[in-house]
Amino acid sequence: MSFISHPLIKPDAIESREYQLSIAMRALDENTIVILPTGLGKTAVALLVAASRLYNEGGRVLMLAPTKPLVEQHLRFFEGYLEVKSRQGSELSPFVMFTGEAPPVERTDDWNRATVILATPQVIKNDLIAGRYTLNDVTLLIVDECHRAVGNYAYVFLAQRYLATAGKPRILAMTASPGGVPEKVQEVCTNLGIAHIENRTETDPDVRPYVFERDLEYVSIDLPPDLKAAIMIINALIEERLALLASLHFTVPKREKLTMKALNEINRQIQQRIANRDPVAYSASSVYAACMKLRHAITLAESQGSEVLKGYLAKLVAEGTGSGGSKASKGLVKDQSFRELFERSLTWSHELHPKPEITLDLVREQLEAHPDSRVIIFATYRDTVQLLVDYLTKNGIACERFVGQATKDAEKGLSQKKQIAALFRFREGEFKVLIATSVGEEGLDVPSTDMVIFYETVPSEIRAIQRKGRTGRSRAGRVVVLVTKGTSDEVFRHVSQAKETRMHKSMRAMGNTNPLQQNPVQPEQASIDEFTVQGPRIIIDDRETSSKVVEVLSGLGADIRLERLPQGDYAIGDRILIERKTARDFVDTLIDRDLLGQVKALAEAVARPVMIIEGGDLDTQRDIHPNAIRGILAALTIDMGVPLLFTRDEQDTAHLLFVLAKREGSERGERKVHPHKSHRSAREELEYIISAFPDIGMKNARLLLTHFGSVQAITHAELGELTAIKGIGEKTAQKIYDLCRHPYN
Repeated sequence: MSFISHPLIKPDAIESREYQLSIAMRALDENTIVILPTGLGKTAVALLVAASRLYNEGGRVLMLAPTKPLVEQHLRFFEGYLEVKSRQGSELSPFVMFTGEAPPVERTDDWNRATVILATPQVIKNDLIAGRYTLNDVTLLIVDECHRAVGNYAYVFLAQRYLATAGKPRILAMTASPGGVPEKVQEVCTNLGIAHIENRTETDPDVRPYVFERDLEYVSIDLPPDLKAAIMIINALIEERLALLASLHFTVPKREKLTMKALNEINRQIQQRIANRDPVAYSASSVYAACMKLRHAITLAESQGSEVLKGYLAKLVAEGTGSGGSKASKGLVKDQSFRELFERSLTWSHELHPKPEITLDLVREQLEAHPDSRVIIFATYRDTVQLLVDYLTKNGIACERFVGQATKDAEKGLSQKKQIAALFRFREGEFKVLIATSVGEEGLDVPSTDMVIFYETVPSEIRAIQRKGRTGRSRAGRVVVLVTKGTSDEVFRHVSQAKETRMHKSMRAMGNTNPLQQNPVQPEQASIDEFTVQGPRIIIDDRETSSKVVEVLSGLGADIRLERLPQGDYAIGDRILIERKTARDFVDTLIDRDLLGQVKALAEAVARPVMIIEGGDLDTQRDIHPNAIRGILAALTIDMGVPLLFTRDEQDTAHLLFVLAKREGSERGERKVHPHKSHRSAREELEYIISAFPDIGMKNARLLLTHFGSVQAITHAELGELTAIKGIGEKTAQKIYDLCRHPYN
């Protein structure tokens, strides 16, 4: 075996593979996307390119990955094989991992001294928007799992900002599965500025010597009679609702042909008639929602089993009998057939589906034959993951769940720290079986994973490839797919196979062309000054950073600060606080949450509260009478004094915010710190007076008046009394104290 020899790569560390060297050499010449089967060393290619760029161009390398466990995995790889020093003569490690947990000041210091930064994309995006550092001296941007670079995902913003500001930009994008739709691959290439595609499959001559055998087996399973009976009841419920929609003059398919595409077409018809103010369409919307819920119940019965189905039916019953439940759930609960189905499910004392038992047999067989191996079981739903953890544990198999961070219903997610700890224990052999949702599909490298079990098939070729890629990485592996006969499992199996075949075919076709030829528009090279702090100051709630609004504001040159705002989404100066809602969110908040309470808190926080309503007509969003919308708009504007501004989309919202900020920060705005208001209560007059003090604003005025009780008491307060108030800093207290005692000259 020969090894890579490079001044910045540890000797006798990285095996020399012809295809990796060939790909790396090409990636040094132009922005490249690397499509390489999982387990064949995409990260090694990234290391080769990083070492060469650092050696020849200097600067620093930024590697992005979508999850913290994947970032941590890349960090271990680069630390293990790359020999570089910190910048600015620092004795600290030249490698740093950014995932948002460290304070911003600490991240800025780490960035300044680090040579290789490995990060999740959102934290880098937030830091760039907040002006904490720039990408001007990054000489290589590595984008892992780059098939995500579509829509509003942070990869898109970062690549475009990087290409516009870096002095010597080069992008290396990597994925095992870019997708089978050429248009989507084209979108990824355009968003990342890709000029060349390097595509390899396991059958290519330079790759074949390094491919380990991976057996793919499909296990066909019969659906038990009780679940078949349950599905027949659910199908009858769906047929009744399709008949109702047809009677309302909607075009609907037969129940046997009710695909997601057909359901989307029904929804399109409903939304079109809602837009035309057809009152029937609102009722149809609830019927459509019930069809969606029932179709999901069939999927659970077919692929997940009786226990998961029983839990879902119980959830629908709870929604339908609760005060905040949807009309769809309430309608189902009133249906005699549905109630009988739910009552029947309560008699199921154990899991009816054979899948858990078959899974247990497969795991036992594998661990008995190969005691040192690891097994990953993929399941789509968390309920199934927990069911399998409980079932395997009860039968003596040491296993753990691996799910995302979000807490859903009563089930807590796993923090990124716990995810990393679980993977460490799995690698070290503390337990042999990892049961994961889709969060485990991307990039996890456990070399001794000899078996992967699909608890159900998936229609996505990307997910199927990623799941299979968790085994056969350093030795032969086995993939077992459980397929319930005559169900969506069989359909999804054929769909994903067809998509995977189409993907490889389209990649071979695209490999000989420049992906930017069809859309040659490239980001213009910009001066770094265009992205330094120059524009008006806007404080943005840190939960808004996934919005396109923030990206556009950053591109316009706004001076952005990210904070957690107690009210509102955007703050401009001391006077203006803006709540942004899409039209749908506005109506949802009105129906399901406390819109008036939310706006009341906004109005009490500042002198100039504003609400922006973005996109769409309010009275077409949900089944709600137009007069209810008119009433709430009147209450907000007239009773509460909150101006409503309407925008077309996120970009329009961003430009409006930018204009508001420029106006507020202008000299004209400064002269109107306390604009005329014709009618004020005594309380408002007092707040008006105290908020006029420099650097006080409405929030602190209320704090002071609440504590002291009057303007006189505030003006006579001693310095110690002012500084003792929580929220009033020493400088502000000193300014109040001095100003109240300063002679008027």
